[in-house]
Amino acid sequence: MDDVNVIKLPVTEERAPANKRPRPEGLDPGGEALKRQKNLRSLAVLGEEDSSVKLLEELVFGSDDKLVERLVGEDEPQRGGLLLEEDISEDEGSESEEDNHLQPPRTRQAAWVDEDDELEEEVDMQHRYRRDLKKGEAESTMSKQKLQQRMKEQFQKAMGGAPSWAETSLKKKKKKKKDEDEDQDEDEDEEDDLLRRTGKFLATPDRLPSGILRMKRCRHANAARPSEDRLTSVQFHPSAQVVMTAGLDHSLSLFQVDGKTNHKIQSVHLERFPVHKARFSRNGEAVIATSLRNKMFYLYDMMEGRVTPVHTVRGLNEARVKEFTVCPEGGALLLSGTNGYLHLLTMKTKEVVRSMKLNGDVSGVAFSHDGGKVFASSEEGEVYVWDMRSSRCVNRFTDDGCVRATSMAASQNGQYLACGSFSGVVNIYSQEACLNSANPKPLRAVKNLLTSATSLTFNPSSEILAIASHAEDEAIRLVHMPSLTVFSNFPVPKKKTVYRPGCLDFSPHSGFFSLANNKGHAPLFRLLHYKDF
Repeated sequence: MDDVNVIKLPVTEERAPANKRPRPEGLDPGGEALKRQKNLRSLAVLGEEDSSVKLLEELVFGSDDKLVERLVGEDEPQRGGLLLEEDISEDEGSESEEDNHLQPPRTRQAAWVDEDDELEEEVDMQHRYRRDLKKGEAESTMSKQKLQQRMKEQFQKAMGGAPSWAETSLKKKKKKKKDEDEDQDEDEDEEDDLLRRTGKFLATPDRLPSGILRMKRCRHANAARPSEDRLTSVQFHPSAQVVMTAGLDHSLSLFQVDGKTNHKIQSVHLERFPVHKARFSRNGEAVIATSLRNKMFYLYDMMEGRVTPVHTVRGLNEARVKEFTVCPEGGALLLSGTNGYLHLLTMKTKEVVRSMKLNGDVSGVAFSHDGGKVFASSEEGEVYVWDMRSSRCVNRFTDDGCVRATSMAASQNGQYLACGSFSGVVNIYSQEACLNSANPKPLRAVKNLLTSATSLTFNPSSEILAIASHAEDEAIRLVHMPSLTVFSNFPVPKKKTVYRPGCLDFSPHSGFFSLANNKGHAPLFRLLHYKDF
């Protein structure tokens, strides 16, 4: 019986012996060993050359490296006689790199040299700001160069060494690897230049930033001919770089706007006609001017230079024509009459085509951006929305918290509606909510004015809302519409530049902002965020 604890190994098959190479005939192993020993002794004797022999070989044949280069150089023309252009470029590149390493590193030239720095001036070390830099009481004075070195040492001791931003470009390159590409070196040089100079590296953002409005005060728009009485109107031409001013001195003037001289183009005197309001027509070819107590108004044709009085308007039963608004589409005016009437007047036939009525007296009128809707507010604080095509009231709501309305303005992008009140509060609504809701809530109530908000104007991009009151000096604010916050740097505190503002207006691309004040001037401001006029 076999033992179960015994491990059986696998049976290995017997392999046939390998066939050996037959030994050549006449080969003596002993003789071969003697030959190898003899050769080794001969090589040892040949390796021990005399120093004089070795020196003679170097003089005749050159060193071993040069001899090999010469033999290779003689062999290459025999093989082809021509070299590839790539090999030549690689050799030239390697030689230029070696030359660059051998050349001393170029140093940066100073942007300017101050002669006072070369003067050896002694600095008083007893000053309280420099006492900590002294190493002994004997150092009462110290040269500028030594003081600079002492301050550098103290800074490096506090920082634990020189920081990377304080190192020059040469030190940075030594720390870099030698096999970096030239493109990477150029990028590093650009970074060094970025840290070595000051200036504007960021482009101006497309959107108007909030907080502080970058602006510049320019010469008055009507400096060439200031008004002798209160200025009531100021407006920029819709397509030309021209501004128009009018006032109670019976005059209407046009000026070329450049921000420096603002040359006068023309001035028109209207006999016994103190101008209450003046506006450009929609196409910019004429100026409409109304007075305080006259039913008559004037049309000034700028193309022909002719002033035409309009004594009567067919279908208009009003004692006077004072307030009006130019319609965005078509040659028409919307006249604000008494007892809540709004009359639509065509400029072509000088007649009233339709009228609309609201409860109470009209305090403010504003058109939507497309001219299809008109917003009108009564003195009781009610806002009416009219459809201009059907002359039908499509919505009506009460201005939040308003006791007596004074002004109104709508943004050109169709997004905002601003309503001013006698208390100085300006409510900003969404136009969409005003069209669809019977009780819209204001997006923001601006409470920066302490007197009646008499003037409201949006800039063409609808990013700024200008609000003002003619009841107090410097009562003007600019509101940043995206954030619904007020710019903090206008007007300039403790410095009168505006006085009592009346009419407000922006240039067609918001490059300039102007207003009419009670001193007969039109202060002009350049808004630096906007590049065009």
